[in-house]
Amino acid sequence: MSSPHTIKETLNYFKDKRLLTIFCFGIASGFPWVMIGSAMTGWLKDEGLSRSSIGLFGLIFVAYSINFLWSPLADRVKLPFVTAKMGMRRSWIIVTQAIIVFAAYQLSHFDASSQLNLMAMFGLIIAVTGATQDIAIDAYRIDSLNGKDNNIMAAGSAMATAGWWTGYAGLGSIPFILVSKPNWEWPEVFLVLSAIMAVLMITALVVSEPKSDREAVLKKIEANYLKVLPQLGTKSFSILFILPLIFISIIYANIGYPAWPENLISNEYRFTFLTFLVTGLLFLFTQQLSRLNKSINQQTLIATPIKANVFHRITAWLLTTLVAPIQEFFDRNGTRLAISILLFIFLFKLGEAYLGRMSIVFYREIGFSNEDIAYYSKMINWATTIVFSLIGSVFTIRYGILKGLFIGGIAMSASNLLFSAMALVGPSKLLFAFTVFVDGFTSAWGSVAFVALLSVLCNKSFTASQYALMASLGTFGRVMLGSYSGIIVDWLDGNWSLFFIFTSLMVIPSLLFLYSIRKPLTALIEKQNSN
Repeated sequence: MSSPHTIKETLNYFKDKRLLTIFCFGIASGFPWVMIGSAMTGWLKDEGLSRSSIGLFGLIFVAYSINFLWSPLADRVKLPFVTAKMGMRRSWIIVTQAIIVFAAYQLSHFDASSQLNLMAMFGLIIAVTGATQDIAIDAYRIDSLNGKDNNIMAAGSAMATAGWWTGYAGLGSIPFILVSKPNWEWPEVFLVLSAIMAVLMITALVVSEPKSDREAVLKKIEANYLKVLPQLGTKSFSILFILPLIFISIIYANIGYPAWPENLISNEYRFTFLTFLVTGLLFLFTQQLSRLNKSINQQTLIATPIKANVFHRITAWLLTTLVAPIQEFFDRNGTRLAISILLFIFLFKLGEAYLGRMSIVFYREIGFSNEDIAYYSKMINWATTIVFSLIGSVFTIRYGILKGLFIGGIAMSASNLLFSAMALVGPSKLLFAFTVFVDGFTSAWGSVAFVALLSVLCNKSFTASQYALMASLGTFGRVMLGSYSGIIVDWLDGNWSLFFIFTSLMVIPSLLFLYSIRKPLTALIEKQNSN
């Protein structure tokens, strides 16, 4: 699939100064999770709040699963006063980071026992702006590394992963170190976290904006829409309603089907119903895309287009912002290849998601303590992920993204069998440490190649939109179907060994999809390299 690079050629990629910027942005990306995750949980726990009250704060993390809803705005909307000076990517990063600093500073003035609602509100602000920061940072990484050699994307993916874990796990230890000292309380700790986030803003202030012809391309697309909209009539606007319905259906399923009409459709069939509904809507959406694209190709031959009114201009802006990124992806890759790529993204880490969702329950049931879990599962996994992200990127650069995905997928599948062995052996700390080490290694390896693939598949004019959409599709697969992991364990009568064998086999469909499209996907990657 690609000619191997020498070790020297591979290591030369890591001399690129842009990777240091990506690492620093990765730290900034992971740090908000400390504020609304471990630090917030520790604060509420020390205040004596119930587990259920603390658990409700976890709902704010849904912002990271649905950030694709507003990701197109990061490609089109210019923020007042800052975009002209900083550029599109840097302005979004700086503004979101400033809001996070402000929200963390406000949290340092609250009393958890009497101002819980305000804390939840500012926690939600951090979650939404942190998820938006991720959109801009991912887009910055892809834009800055986009060139004739896409192998640099693997190195960038590794540095982004290492940076994220440094921000989340490395800097995440600071609040607990501080609060354990005399005269330190959680409000003062959040003041320090606010200051750390302010320091992390320095990166966005000193780096350069990636060069892009995005604005000119989007204006041309919008002009093409304006040519055809007066000709198509109101039927063409239905595409603007289909897309929100798809998003609403996905979100509705992710938040637990609230107010589901059980008297009409049993809870047992709600997932099946939503699946068919989304599939039908996607079919209508692709039909409308095809019709719109055909009309654009025909109307470009018209010398004098019909004058567009205000409604047409608004619709053209919305189509360019929300629909054009998806249309471009399908047009560039072809419908069959595009759907196969999306199916692969959906399925690739599904087995890992099933394992992750039940891992803590599994550890406790076979006899490990919370201290064992904290030491072996968390600390070892952090160090392993950082180290093997870098090693995995070296392999991916040398042998190509697709080989990295094949090896990573097979390794992730095999590592799940070690959990099956743990279920048979029992609470062996040595086996626990080895299993977590191997799991962290295979997960990091696969993630680097996976993120590199998503990065390469993005068009430079729609980086934020397309990356967030594809990444969210992978998240949806993990969140949506991963929630059924407990049901499967119960169906197997608590047979953990058989459950982990099942998760090991779940990677096979995604690898079959990848194998079936390996040639056109290789050609697509090589074409991107030559552009």
